[in-house]
Amino acid sequence: MTTGTETPAAARTPRSWLREHSEIGVGVLLLLLGILVLTDALTMDVDLTQRGPVGPKTVPVVVGIALLLVAVLLTADVLRGGRGEAEGGEDIDLSDPSDWRTVLLLAGVFLGNAVLIDPLGFPISGALLFWGSAYALGSRHYDRDPLIAAGLSLVTYFVFDNLLGVPLPGGPLMEVL
Repeated sequence: MTTGTETPAAARTPRSWLREHSEIGVGVLLLLLGILVLTDALTMDVDLTQRGPVGPKTVPVVVGIALLLVAVLLTADVLRGGRGEAEGGEDIDLSDPSDWRTVLLLAGVFLGNAVLIDPLGFPISGALLFWGSAYALGSRHYDRDPLIAAGLSLVTYFVFDNLLGVPLPGGPLMEVL
């Protein structure tokens, strides 16, 4: 029984087909990730002394094969008409357009952090990352946000560098502290 709102197959555009089958993008991403993991695992240079009963290549190869298998199964399910269910507690309106300004601001903040972390060190680039992320997500407390970002960045730096033993670049600020 039809409701009269279905679009005939001949009237569908490639864009509408892609929108209806958008989960294929996840399958493609998993496929590419699986190929990357398998390529890295199989080209790994392993010394004979590092090999045990299992070896360091085993887990990456298993993960890569699992990623390829999931990619194929997901894509086949989507092509057969399977669709993911929306979460019951979903609180967004899917008819609203995407907020590309926020996405681009966040991408710029993350790329800026990647570029600035070596010359400025983590405390400064981290503070810019936290403040820029807060700004991109809508916070407009110009007096409070930079202070919170600086404090959060310093705490993060000291926790990772001193407590966890993960060395982060300190930059010129560490000569002062």
